[in-house]
Amino acid sequence: MLRAIVIFALFIWSLPGWADQLDTSAGPVQITPMIEGLDTPWAVGILPDGNFVVTEREGKLLFVDGATAKPVKGLPKVAVNGQGGLLDVTIAQDFSRTRELFLTFSKPQRGGAGTAVAVARLSERGDRLTNLRVIFEAMPGGSTGRHFGSRVVEGNDGTLFVTIGDRGDRPAAQDRSNHMGTVIRINRDGSVPGDNPFVGQPDIRPEIWSFGHRNPQGAGLDLQGRLWVSEHGAKGGDEVNLIRPGANYGWPVISYGVHYSGQKIGEGTSKPGMEQPQHYWDPSIAPSGLLVYSGKLWPEWKGDVFVGSLKFDYIARLSGNPVREVEQIKGPETERVRDIVEAPDGSIWFISVGQGAVFRMTPQG
Repeated sequence: MLRAIVIFALFIWSLPGWADQLDTSAGPVQITPMIEGLDTPWAVGILPDGNFVVTEREGKLLFVDGATAKPVKGLPKVAVNGQGGLLDVTIAQDFSRTRELFLTFSKPQRGGAGTAVAVARLSERGDRLTNLRVIFEAMPGGSTGRHFGSRVVEGNDGTLFVTIGDRGDRPAAQDRSNHMGTVIRINRDGSVPGDNPFVGQPDIRPEIWSFGHRNPQGAGLDLQGRLWVSEHGAKGGDEVNLIRPGANYGWPVISYGVHYSGQKIGEGTSKPGMEQPQHYWDPSIAPSGLLVYSGKLWPEWKGDVFVGSLKFDYIARLSGNPVREVEQIKGPETERVRDIVEAPDGSIWFISVGQGAVFRMTPQG
């Protein structure tokens, strides 16, 4: 009976309701709830027809068609532990033809769990995944429930970028014989692209595209097709990085933060052969979700980077060269922003974990 009540409540809450207004540098914007009553929402994917799917970390995927929200069956087995669970969802660029989407999740493994990627086909009714294949899993797994990373982005060439955290094992982020603390790049079938930077090099995982990352939970392409990533530092030192193939982003050798104990991290803030962040925050904002905006509805924001803050409850807008935080979009709806994406119509959608909701931002009037 309780489950029936909860599902019925989701049906009701999924109807877009009241709208609030926030002031921004581009003028007032309207914030509309698209679904409420969610339990630890993690990611949202918007379909070409305006319907959408949203993940809940505890292992649920919901399909929302504007009038109802229904659970999607056929999910992979998920290890729910700490920060692990059902995490990202990304709609394939050719979804209109293939109806495929990509999921990341913490997959049960011997001795714990590891970040994994699955591809599956969403049924026409939106109630089931079919032909689900796990195309990648990080090796080795780990027993902790920390730092899964777990964004998946489809590149312009159809390859997939996946962010993987260090799983709390700091030195592993500099050890390319494992996948910890990396951005990987794979083909849609899970094979390794021949032009990956470490293909054919001994004792290096060929999927690795970049390394030296701590816990990258935001990722997106810019207007030139380049990958940007936001990642959690420790106490201070949250970063936004422009990813180059084969590059070392320094963790835990260099950082602009300190350990939670107050102890110094590594060797300082820079070292030859290691990349500098495009931007960093100190104190930490706990960044999660990253979007580079097209300019479709707000031309003045074209090419700007938007990053959600879990700690300080706002959406950061970064602009300029080098990029700097130039604006904080903040209101009751931006409580613990976990994901932020652009819809096909140019509206900006974001997840508020604190509100248990998905919101849509559009120009006022």
